[in-house]
Amino acid sequence: FSDDLDLITSASKEYGVDIPHPKWAEQDAELVWRLAKECLKACVQKANASDRVWSIGLSVQGEAVTPVDNEGRALRPMILGMDTRTNTENKRIREDFGEKAIFELTGMPIHSINTFPKLLWLREHERQIWEKADKFLLYEDFIINKLTGRAIISKCLASRTQIYDIAKDTWSEEILQYLGIGTSQLAQLKPSGYACGSMRSDLAGELGFSKPPIISTGGHDQACSALGAGITKPGMAMVSTGTAEVVEVAIQTPHLNDTLFKGNMSVYQHTFQGLYVVMTLNQSGGFILRWFRDTFCHKEMIDASALGLDAYNLILKDVDTKPSPIMMLPHFAGSGTPTFDTLSKGAVLGLTFATTRADVAKAILDGLTMELRLNLEVLQAGGISIDVLRAIGGGAKSSLWLQLKADITGIPVAVPAVTEAAGMGAAILGGVATGVFDDPVQAINRHLTIQKVYEPDSSNKALFDERYELYKLIYPIVKGINHKL
Repeated sequence: FSDDLDLITSASKEYGVDIPHPKWAEQDAELVWRLAKECLKACVQKANASDRVWSIGLSVQGEAVTPVDNEGRALRPMILGMDTRTNTENKRIREDFGEKAIFELTGMPIHSINTFPKLLWLREHERQIWEKADKFLLYEDFIINKLTGRAIISKCLASRTQIYDIAKDTWSEEILQYLGIGTSQLAQLKPSGYACGSMRSDLAGELGFSKPPIISTGGHDQACSALGAGITKPGMAMVSTGTAEVVEVAIQTPHLNDTLFKGNMSVYQHTFQGLYVVMTLNQSGGFILRWFRDTFCHKEMIDASALGLDAYNLILKDVDTKPSPIMMLPHFAGSGTPTFDTLSKGAVLGLTFATTRADVAKAILDGLTMELRLNLEVLQAGGISIDVLRAIGGGAKSSLWLQLKADITGIPVAVPAVTEAAGMGAAILGGVATGVFDDPVQAINRHLTIQKVYEPDSSNKALFDERYELYKLIYPIVKGINHKL
């Protein structure tokens, strides 16, 4: 990004999720690091920017954790947020801390997504690695350590781990004692937009930088996205549709009321002082569409490659704007908020010999957006008003899906000109670290433009209102069967 927050260039590499056992979800952290280096190098070359990069900020997935040795090398794969192996550990947390007490301490509900139960699992099941570990790092501090030699994490990301005391604004002594580790085994805490130091000179040379740029703390990808989408005041809301689908609403104080607690919402620090965010989560999200593409749409992938198109465009080209004739419960990685049932699974209802591939693809979009409406209704019941949703992420590139969000929720959906808002948020924080921007809020408010607003279609909304009443019946009916499966 330029100093005016214009996107100059970008690069991307796709990496997968490894499922070595049922309920597990892992990633090769060293592979992610190598691909990140390739993207940095490609951006420098494409933009001819070897001497013009001031800083690099980081926007990263949350909760994933890995033990590292004293040189910062991962000792095992990252355990990801969507991993659901920690039911036993969460039961212990519930018994030893209390469900409401742990929420009030950390802002995080009990769930397998959290870093806390992942660390408990590592301690109990991989003792040799646990004892060998120098530190336990998330993706932000893991990458910053690679870039600078210093393990530093933003308070934004740290406050998503369930080992952070949200009131005291630091790692929780109580939880660290329970785990049997000290603060020296975690990254150093700093605000978002903190200058961690210059990139290692040898690495800068390898990647094509003539002058090592400053490396800045950033934050959780959803909070960086919220900054990049201009969610800078209480009540403003963003829906981010990527691998997971998330809603973030800004709030002034971490008021941890009963409605948010019962709805399993998480509350944590925003990427700048004085504001918090409350987050809903559907961890299956757009990953279901990717699963559908990779599992059932080989011909579309081959045709798209030959034509230079996105395979999703071919998969969705025959999709109607009306409800699909079939329905899908999108609980492929368990349910997200508000039920947080890790034993729930996906379900498809209404299949006949007339069902087409397009019907299934549309049912995926319908089901994911019904889940979105469920979560918005919980937030509204908790006293949070949402007038407009700002849509970002990969799903914001689909006009079909954006209109669907408006039709199902009944809320207008606005699309910022830059839909990859997480990168913009990270860039702003990098600019704060080097003095390019004095204030992240002023920076985004000065440069953000809204590209288009999708208003609800009243005729479609009436159809989806009727379908939504059916959708709410699916989970309670199939819950018992899925648990037994």
